[in-house]
Amino acid sequence: MKQRGGFPGGGFGGGGGNMQQLLKQAQKMQADMAAAQEEIASLSAQHTAGGMVTAVVSGEKRLTELTINPDALDDAEMLQDMVMLAVNGALEKMDEMSEERMNKVTGGVMPF
Repeated sequence: MKQRGGFPGGGFGGGGGNMQQLLKQAQKMQADMAAAQEEIASLSAQHTAGGMVTAVVSGEKRLTELTINPDALDDAEMLQDMVMLAVNGALEKMDEMSEERMNKVTGGVMPF
């Protein structure tokens, strides 16, 4: 008997059970990733710079809170540096939290 389509069992139908299993796994991973993204969106990360400036960012990487100690108002250049450090530190923490959560779903391999 001659095989068709280059697949064992002839045509594209042989091994369909494996394809269905792969499809189910992909759908589950997609649903798990969507749930993880929702969870990440509800998170927040905080970082304090110099004990004077505290930034809080959401899981959507939006600055949601910025607290400045009034003592930091005397030196504008230092204040600018501390704001940048606080915001960037909070964003880095959020990236780490997001990556950790997504790695639980994907096993460290991002499906692109």
